[in-house]
Amino acid sequence: MLALMSQPKLIGICGGSGSGKTTIVRKISEVVSDFVFLPQDNYYKSAEYISNANITAFNFDHPEAFDNDLLVEHLMCLKADKSVEMPTYDFVHHRRAAETIHVVPKKLIIFEGIMIFTNKAVRDLIDLKIFVDTPDDIRFIRRLTRDIKERGRTLDSVIEQYLNVVRPGHYEFIEPTKAYADLIIPEGGANENALGVLVSFMNNIVNPR
Repeated sequence: MLALMSQPKLIGICGGSGSGKTTIVRKISEVVSDFVFLPQDNYYKSAEYISNANITAFNFDHPEAFDNDLLVEHLMCLKADKSVEMPTYDFVHHRRAAETIHVVPKKLIIFEGIMIFTNKAVRDLIDLKIFVDTPDDIRFIRRLTRDIKERGRTLDSVIEQYLNVVRPGHYEFIEPTKAYADLIIPEGGANENALGVLVSFMNNIVNPR
């Protein structure tokens, strides 16, 4: 009974690209420091053959774009109080990097990504499912800015990818998983009231009364 009570809790934060998931994690980290963070982006499969010119040759907005077997293995290990070597991803060259990050389990695990609710094996490991609901235009502007500044993308390639795979993928795969959410946060990190409730909940996990 004691072992079950002490098992780490896994919080899943889902939402479309540019919805504000990372902002929520950052704001949580300002108040709750004792947690480990796993971004689903680190588990993308390698696709070295794509470039700005053929950016839609690999669909990053499909559930099969992720190494779900490794993801399930790592989440199960962390929940069982075992360390993992989390992969890292090179978004400029579209491939898994050689470096890994040693992740030591803690009472609270925060798992964030666009499709963390699409795979049942992954979904069943999550103790609290949160969906960040942000309007399409805001999400697109954020994605456009990020991809050009941080990932070496051109304006045309970002727009082409958004129209051909990101937007359709959002409505086919991401939006329907809102039905699995225990908590929906409109406007992401800008929703101070929802963040306050969430931070209080996580503090209770890390420092139970």
